Amino acid sequence: MMNIAKEHKVNEQIRVRQIRLIGAEGEQVGIIDTRDAMTMAREAGMDLVMVSPQAVPPVCRLLDYGRFRYEQQQNEKENRKRARAQEVKAIKFRVKIDDHDFNTKAGHVRRFLDEGHKVKVTIMFRGRERTHPELGERILHRVADTLADVGAPEGMPSMMGMDMNMIMAPKAAPVPKKERVEDAPAMAAPVPDVAPEVASEPTASA
Repeated sequence: MMNIAKEHKVNEQIRVRQIRLIGAEGEQVGIIDTRDAMTMAREAGMDLVMVSPQAVPPVCRLLDYGRFRYEQQQNEKENRKRARAQEVKAIKFRVKIDDHDFNTKAGHVRRFLDEGHKVKVTIMFRGRERTHPELGERILHRVADTLADVGAPEGMPSMMGMDMNMIMAPKAAPVPKKERVEDAPAMAAPVPDVAPEVASEPTASA
């Protein structure tokens, strides 16, 4: 995990003479002495955090550093979760697969699709099986039909070497129906704008 404490200088770690200060609500305070900014932070029960060290002078902000670190860690978790969801998983089938193995492997594909992953479904041909690509296509169509409720092929099956591949993509979640205008609650008064603050393909086997 990224060490946030090393990324930001806080309070007494800030040793430049002047900074450009942003207040706790995002307001621009301006360029002031660092000593005065630290006094303001103590009086407000907050921390002085350097958020842009490369600026001239460096930019600092008044904030609750503990809460800031927590929010940063939560953002990192969400980013990792999204990155994992973008992985392409892989499941391999044989041309001569029995119903039990087919259902087991189709179950793995379903689980990956439910988790938001794309899945590369591969049919592995042996020897003379390669002269009958229609057998592989039949299995891939069966996979697509079996999992039609959770995913759909991104394109037609394609041969690569001794394998035939098809990418299954998860179906998007259904969009909830919009409320009728007469049922919608009254719109609240507008809030003034506030200045904003600053893959691999692992192979799964049954």
